[in-house]
Formats: sequence, structure tokens, C-alpha cells
Amino acid sequence: MSLLVVAGAMLRCSFGLAPGILKVLPRGVTASRQPVARIDDIRPVVNLSPFGMCTSPTNPAVISATTAAAGVPTPAPCVPAVSAPWTRGSPTVLVGRVPALTATSTCLCRWTGLVTVVNPGQQITRVAG
Repeated sequence: MSLLVVAGAMLRCSFGLAPGILKVLPRGVTASRQPVARIDDIRPVVNLSPFGMCTSPTNPAVISATTAAAGVPTPAPCVPAVSAPWTRGSPTVLVGRVPALTATSTCLCRWTGLVTVVNPGQQITRVAG
């Protein structure tokens, strides 16, 4: 089973120039002493921090900056624009009746960026037997 994603997990967008951090509101379910994320944790700023600058050629801010730079591709500040839940949540772990987010979950930004989990934040505890 894939690790659960918790508050403070490090994320990456394929068009972002910096990693982002996942913020999760406490819901009573924790792993590694942090709130466990759900597949509906997609709100910009509330859940998804910006990924630095965006380089997506479909982002209107990038298009505008590129136009202002006489056609030279120019990044613009990232504002995550995710409108659908993360895919491949946990089939067995639910948080308030919603599937938990796992390390293999992904979501798509409206500007065609693929958001992935770089570090889920859950620590593995091994018990010597």
C-alpha cells in the first residue's frame, strides 16, 4: 500500500518552477502526528501553495507576460487552478467518508500542469521483530 499524504507534504507541478506544500485541515485522522489529506484537498492557497512561477503556455498570465516580452516565453506567478479531485486515492482509508490521498495520487491544473507528490510527509516506523 502506498504511503498516506499528510499536512506539510511536498508537491510538484510539471509547469511550476518551485515545490509546493500541501496544507490539510485537521479532521481527526492522523499519520505521523499530522492530519491526513483527502482527494478533495485541492483549494488554491488553502490546500495547494503556489509552485513559484508558472511556465505553462496555456496559462493566461504566462500568455500575457510572453506577449509583453515580444514573444519571449516568460513565466508568471503560479496560482494553482485545480478543479477536480486528486485521482487514485486510497481504496481502503477514508477520512470523513472521502478517500485519503496517497503518495501515488495526482491531480491536474487547469493550465495542463500535472501535480504529483514528491514527499508524502508520512514517516515509516519499522518495528524490530
